[in-house]
Amino acid sequence: MCLGVPGQILTIAGDDPITRMGRVNFGGVIKEVNLAFTPDAAVGDYVVVHVGFAISQVDEEEAQTVFEYLRRMDELDELTAGETADSRPQTAGLSRSAVNGLSSAGQGAQQ
Repeated sequence: MCLGVPGQILTIAGDDPITRMGRVNFGGVIKEVNLAFTPDAAVGDYVVVHVGFAISQVDEEEAQTVFEYLRRMDELDELTAGETADSRPQTAGLSRSAVNGLSSAGQGAQQ
């Protein structure tokens, strides 16, 4: 299963549409993302990111809805893993798997 995570564009660098990159905030986790597939995206816009590429734009309401779903999924993970909320680092509601997926986001685009 693939997971696209919404984030808000903080900055954009580059003039070439293929190599244009953005710093994107995923609820407190900031990663470099390739913006080639979202040429109209601007600073302040929300984009859905999958494997380091922004694949579509979404409005803020939709992004917040997805963040809420991710928060709910994280709570379910805590129950099955036997962990408590106090034993996990807080990442603005993103599950560990979502944050780990973001860790590699953009690395392929930068190589």
